[in-house]
Amino acid sequence: MTPDRTPDAEDAISGDLAAQFAVFIDQHRVMLASCLDGLTEEQARRRLVPSSTTLLGLVKHVTFVERVWFAEAVTARSRAELGIEAGPEESFALRPEDTVASVRAAHRAACEDSRRAVAGLGLDDVLTGNRRGPLPLRWVLLHVLRELAQHCGHADVLREQVLARP
Repeated sequence: MTPDRTPDAEDAISGDLAAQFAVFIDQHRVMLASCLDGLTEEQARRRLVPSSTTLLGLVKHVTFVERVWFAEAVTARSRAELGIEAGPEESFALRPEDTVASVRAAHRAACEDSRRAVAGLGLDDVLTGNRRGPLPLRWVLLHVLRELAQHCGHADVLREQVLARP
């Protein structure tokens, strides 16, 4: 799936299960990244809930998710080796150098890396690098899809709130 075209679930109706997973995950990746479209840096960083969740933080967090579930789980490299946060809570934290452009670029790169990491794998192949232990790729894809869908919902609500406030 190319990043300049929004994937469509209709594209995968007749595809095999792996192709269906790829389309649905890519569709959610694109939807989540688009939550930053047209926002100022301030709007993207605006906190509207008691947690540290922001639109920019959500995209930064799902970049972490991509790295954990595909780079770490597939390659068995540590989070320190991958240069990512130790845990999910820290992955929402924004640094002064985090901008809409830099977070988007990191997210796009992580998604491309994720696609490459699983390209030659089958759904029943076992990934050994996750802290939970060996997991089949099928489970990992379902988990990532669930997490992306959940965060797309969060992003929809936050974006609606951001755009409602001047």
